[in-house]
Amino acid sequence: MPSMPFRLLLQFLLIGTVLGAAAEVLQATDLSQLQPLPPSVSVPPTDWLLDGSAYQAGVYRTEHANEIVLDNGLVRRTFRLAPNGATVGLDNIMTGQAILRGVKPEAIVTINGVRYEIGGLTGQPDYAYLLPEWLERMKKAPGAFQFVGFQVGRPAERLAWNRVRHHAPDATWPPAGVTLHMDYQLPAKSDETGLPTRTAKNAQPGNVQVSVHYELYDEVPVMCKWISVHNGTDKKITVDRFTNEILAVVEQANWVEKREGVPLPRPQALHVETDMAFGGFQPANANRHVVHWRSDPQFQTQVNYLRETPCLLVVEPSVGPAQDVEPGGTFESFRVFTLVHDATDRERRGLSLRRMYRTLAPWTTENPLMMHLRTAAPAAVRSAIDQCAEVGFEMLILSFGSGFDIEDDRPETIEQYRKLAAYAREKGIEIGGYSLLASRSVGGGNDVVSPPGTSPTFGHSPALTSDWGQNYFRKLYNFFAKTGFTLLEHDGSYPGDLDTTARPPLQKGLDDSQWAQWRIITSFYHWCRGHGIYLNVPDYYYLAGSNQCGMGYRETNWSLPRAQQVIHTRQNIFDGSWTKTPSMGWMFVPLTQYQGGGAAATIEPLDQHRDHYQRMLVSNLAMGVQACYRGPRLYDTDRTRTLVKTWVDWFKKYRDILESDLVHGRRADGRDLDWMLHVNSRLKRKGLLAVFNPLKKTVKKTIHANLYYTGLSKSAKIREQEGNFHAVRIGPSHSVAIPVQIGPQGFTWFVIE
Repeated sequence: MPSMPFRLLLQFLLIGTVLGAAAEVLQATDLSQLQPLPPSVSVPPTDWLLDGSAYQAGVYRTEHANEIVLDNGLVRRTFRLAPNGATVGLDNIMTGQAILRGVKPEAIVTINGVRYEIGGLTGQPDYAYLLPEWLERMKKAPGAFQFVGFQVGRPAERLAWNRVRHHAPDATWPPAGVTLHMDYQLPAKSDETGLPTRTAKNAQPGNVQVSVHYELYDEVPVMCKWISVHNGTDKKITVDRFTNEILAVVEQANWVEKREGVPLPRPQALHVETDMAFGGFQPANANRHVVHWRSDPQFQTQVNYLRETPCLLVVEPSVGPAQDVEPGGTFESFRVFTLVHDATDRERRGLSLRRMYRTLAPWTTENPLMMHLRTAAPAAVRSAIDQCAEVGFEMLILSFGSGFDIEDDRPETIEQYRKLAAYAREKGIEIGGYSLLASRSVGGGNDVVSPPGTSPTFGHSPALTSDWGQNYFRKLYNFFAKTGFTLLEHDGSYPGDLDTTARPPLQKGLDDSQWAQWRIITSFYHWCRGHGIYLNVPDYYYLAGSNQCGMGYRETNWSLPRAQQVIHTRQNIFDGSWTKTPSMGWMFVPLTQYQGGGAAATIEPLDQHRDHYQRMLVSNLAMGVQACYRGPRLYDTDRTRTLVKTWVDWFKKYRDILESDLVHGRRADGRDLDWMLHVNSRLKRKGLLAVFNPLKKTVKKTIHANLYYTGLSKSAKIREQEGNFHAVRIGPSHSVAIPVQIGPQGFTWFVIE
């Protein structure tokens, strides 16, 4: 494995630039070269969640002389190019609803302490709605950066994906679609600094240019946006602040009053997140520091008496970035991803979100079966590798508490793990290990010093820009480059902690501390993704390259009695899979005692508790979810080995549909049958219904399953387990009645074609 260009990363951080991959340019800057916007169709050809092939993204001109449109048949963003560049329409074609109620700047950038609006128009008489005829009377904002040109292209990969685990054969990277880059400059420059200002005269092209970049993807109602600032002067500049999205969105509801403890509803038509996400298991928590819903001071006619309706979307970092850009350099912001919803029901919104992740972070479809080994002793590791290979597991993690220390970079340690990795490869097993980053103190002036009145997220945390932090990442790059390990479980990842300490040359102080540390962690994750290193990160780093986060569980639940653990497992998967695909969240199976509970909580000795072991295997595998099977071994007898291998073989036989999306049926509660339905309209196996009986008696009943998202509309073939198919008619409600009979604490499944 090639070594990490660590000095190059350091240089990027020093000059404050983030160099993204350039898009493939299709054509230049003339509206006449664009195709006219196709006429809208009254009836959508297909449901994009079932078949999105009809929805191809394009950049078009309209009948207006100065308009350009991004459109894929699902969502449309319309721009005026004169008297300045501005978004003048954002339309949900799926519902026919306008999302935009007013014109705002395309972005805002503060450079060397001066705030500049990028594009935009002024003079809108009412911000409750936007009429096309008003646009003809609106003017460019004084002092704003002016639109000077555009380019159209195809999306380029924002990070390299070395695809070594092919669990989703239809996953593509980069996503198909179109890009639109719109360039802005000020009409003057300062003789003293070379930096454009509001009042200076005698403009020269190429001083400071702000480019606003958009991507619209095929087959999904998803857009991406980011900005870049190019320093064409002969002096260093500082990007103090930026706002890369401002949208005046139609309000969700009109509440006259506000009462303490009752938040005003914010718009629900959009799901917005970024690749600068951290500090949470859910997208809303992980993006709280950059995605803001605020009141709009220009919306004077809103119903809310205090005019506090949260209907202005502002996407910007809460602090910084305070990044220096050297002459000839370019600063690039994080990226904003916006999903336009076409429904209010929870299931469809969840399926839409999960389709977004499959499009924008397809590495999350990688879903290896993994064992967490409690010891790093070489003999025990080899034995565990042998067991994994025997039963069909695919990955071994040297778990927390095992004695594995990725920071031990002595040559003899590196050589020991290199030999273990080579042995694992011979057996067809991947191997990796655990490392804790945050939630610890390292001392020596290397810990985060929080602003007064605050503390680090986990109580203590090392600063990534400190000498210790730089040495830590050097060790990680070195370890993976030299050992051949292909997995990292990175616990306590950087949670967004601010640091008041100056740590030259990487960090000037508080204002740039979050940006600099985020760049360090995501640059490492990008490198891992490009080298095929699987990333378990208990934080929302999916869009920055992470494969998995926790599905969502309380660790102390795994010290409960075994029967309770089974119910918690299926509850956790049911709850976590509203926002995650099965492969995006891991679960936990304590083969040995974990955080107490004694003999009643543990599976060991495995052979004595084969019934419970099977229920835990099936509860995870039948949902397409991988768990951390933590212990010293996967089996202790031939009977246990046969049990594990049987269910692993079953999972691999149905892997394509099991790793597809879940439609939620009945949540486990220990009182009746619980079930979930896997769906994928693109497969031959279009559905798999998994049904569990938690009771100690046989249950016989009929389940009414909605097959809409299987793509089947008139009839289906259904078989239970490996039995014979029988045909059923699908009614107008898309529901079919499936008779089920399951023995005590049993499980069954139905294949749907």
